[in-house]
Amino acid sequence: MEWNLLFFVNSILLGVGLAMDAFSVSLANGLNEPSMKPEKMCGIAGVFAFFQALMPVTGWVCVHTVLRYFQAFAKFIPWIALLLLGYIGGKMIKEGICGGEHEEGAAGLSVGLLLLQGVATSIDALSVGFTIAEYEFFTAGVCALMIAAVTFVICLAGLMIGKKFGTKFAARASVFGGVILVLIGLEIFVTGVL
Repeated sequence: MEWNLLFFVNSILLGVGLAMDAFSVSLANGLNEPSMKPEKMCGIAGVFAFFQALMPVTGWVCVHTVLRYFQAFAKFIPWIALLLLGYIGGKMIKEGICGGEHEEGAAGLSVGLLLLQGVATSIDALSVGFTIAEYEFFTAGVCALMIAAVTFVICLAGLMIGKKFGTKFAARASVFGGVILVLIGLEIFVTGVL
């Protein structure tokens, strides 16, 4: 693969496309925790960026090593995303409905839940390994880093937007955020199965 403008444009567009699920989840996280500190916002965006970079590289490695095993696994990707996002979203909806009034000092997003979100929103990016299969390993790595940078910026924007509106809708933020996650899971499932 040649290093040219098209390579960089394609990598950025891949990053934008892959980051949309993570953006929506970031928006939900911001809604759910309107008092989130900037360090935590950077940490959340960093986790999403890490997984969005890791998955295409993992897909690239699978294409170049164990392609037939990866093809067998690929049909389960929509199911895994649906289960993970459905679980996380359902939990947020339940806490929003049963938890009563949203408290300003709520615990917020745990590390385990954040990691689940990172995996769930990026697992479909495994298939990007097929689209970058003709790249050399180093080029695929640069593409993955560009995807990560785009994801980081987009997720920060989602968190900021969510925080801004989270203070206005704090009582319903958890339910709304949960519904967003469930809908993302359904969208990944429907587009992956059809």
